Amino acid sequence: MTGSAGRIAAVALLATLLAGCAHAPAAGRDVPLTLDTHVDIPSDYMRAPRFDVGGDSALQVDLGKMERGGLDAAFFVIYVGQGPLTPAGYADAVAQAERKYSAIESMLQRYPDRIRAATTPQQVRDNHARGVLSALIGIENGYSLGHDLARLDAAYARGARYLGLVHVGNNDLCSSSMPDTEHGEPAMGSPDDAGMSDFGRAAVARANALGMLVDVSHASDACVRDALAASQAPIIASHSSARALVEHPRNLPDALLRAIAAKGGVIQAVAYKEFLKHDPGRAAAEKALQAQVARQAGDAEYDSDRHDGLPAMAAGMARIQQQYPLATLDDYLDHIAHMVQVAGIDHVGIASDFDGGGGITGWMDASQTRNVTAGLRARGFGEADIDKLWSGNLLRVWQAAIDAAARGPGDAP
Repeated sequence: MTGSAGRIAAVALLATLLAGCAHAPAAGRDVPLTLDTHVDIPSDYMRAPRFDVGGDSALQVDLGKMERGGLDAAFFVIYVGQGPLTPAGYADAVAQAERKYSAIESMLQRYPDRIRAATTPQQVRDNHARGVLSALIGIENGYSLGHDLARLDAAYARGARYLGLVHVGNNDLCSSSMPDTEHGEPAMGSPDDAGMSDFGRAAVARANALGMLVDVSHASDACVRDALAASQAPIIASHSSARALVEHPRNLPDALLRAIAAKGGVIQAVAYKEFLKHDPGRAAAEKALQAQVARQAGDAEYDSDRHDGLPAMAAGMARIQQQYPLATLDDYLDHIAHMVQVAGIDHVGIASDFDGGGGITGWMDASQTRNVTAGLRARGFGEADIDKLWSGNLLRVWQAAIDAAARGPGDAP
């Protein structure tokens, strides 16, 4: 077409396209802000070249993958595995944690134009408005406090904004959802499951005073109930899914989903294979592979920090995937939908557990983050609800913890 007729047709086509855009999300739009509450980092983070997040790293989360996938913010986790409750064990845990704090600081110093620290909800929003990523810090396993509450204050000063009470195996704060029963720790829910200790209650009180979130992922059901009773602020589960769908002790039962919501908290559904799909064959194959890779590396026991980045592990996992396929994005969305139905749309969020065992077909790393948003839309979630799931709920609860600290203990909101 030529002349005025062509121009009229072009204008009409443009008007049609613009009208369509008024009723649908703009191309490439995710939500105003996407936030993942649980990303692990290895002990050699930012030290070994393959773990330098500024380039094409071996990690599921690096800056390029976040930028390409539309993941705006993440809690990078200070994880320390459970060890002996002795002075030597505590000292080692503190040293391991320090190595990770300094690694996160190195990332921020090396790439200030791409990622910045955020220690308040508003800083997360401000970074997003400026077009830079946000790095937040969470603690996984209060064992790294070394049984010294002063270290919680030190962690807060380093940027930590949630305290994960426990991990696998009981510690000095509370009992775990997966206690070390092989070495005599009582099973979760047994008469000897002690729940939270006095030190744990003191840690919760200090976290409340600091405005730090209390995180009950990995805690026993008894410890979750004790944390709800002890905390003066809403609590979170930074990476836990629904036990009603998959009977795994790391998932939360409906009663606790409701109890966390009733106190204003949020449960971050996690994209971790074992919590989304019961597959004992895959679990056994992975355990055997881990033992094999550890032996080949000259170590007596498997350690995720030392062994997950090795080529033998990658090759073995590829073979396992062929025989025992991973849980899928649909499996994950089933958990989100169930948790929303039980706890309410204002009390559910999103977590990956990337670089700590997370990753499912459809959301294997941060570069595929938009798949989650697209899946939520396909399930019928509206844009406002997707905003809540991705960051709005978590930021609201975090602000509530800050506000509770400002009011002081015992003051009504």
